[in-house]
Amino acid sequence: MDPDALAKAFVEHYYTTFDTNRGGLATLYQEGSMLTFEGQKIQGSSNIVAKLTSLPFQQCHHSITTVDCQPSGVNAGMLVFVSGNLQLAGEQHALKFSQMFHLIPTQQGSYYVLNDIFRLNYA
Repeated sequence: MDPDALAKAFVEHYYTTFDTNRGGLATLYQEGSMLTFEGQKIQGSSNIVAKLTSLPFQQCHHSITTVDCQPSGVNAGMLVFVSGNLQLAGEQHALKFSQMFHLIPTQQGSYYVLNDIFRLNYA
């Protein structure tokens, strides 16, 4: 599959799942995966999903502005960099965010997230 198409498909799946069923993101991470969320490092699928499901909002919608990708060269992986807007329910203004994923292929032919870095972008 074309790397740009793969990155776009991953991003669509990730944020649709985040916005509708955050617990469903567990299958995208493994125990060696690490999330850095606003500077806080969290390791392991269950810990990452616990963090994401405990965020102080229940409903949100991600609008993606850009998706950039590069082959990482490590185990045929891929780096995916995303920027966009995060609209929280009941809030008038959207928050700008950036997120980077390092995707690694699985033996089953799909990908999992080895590294995930998320930051809100404050003006």
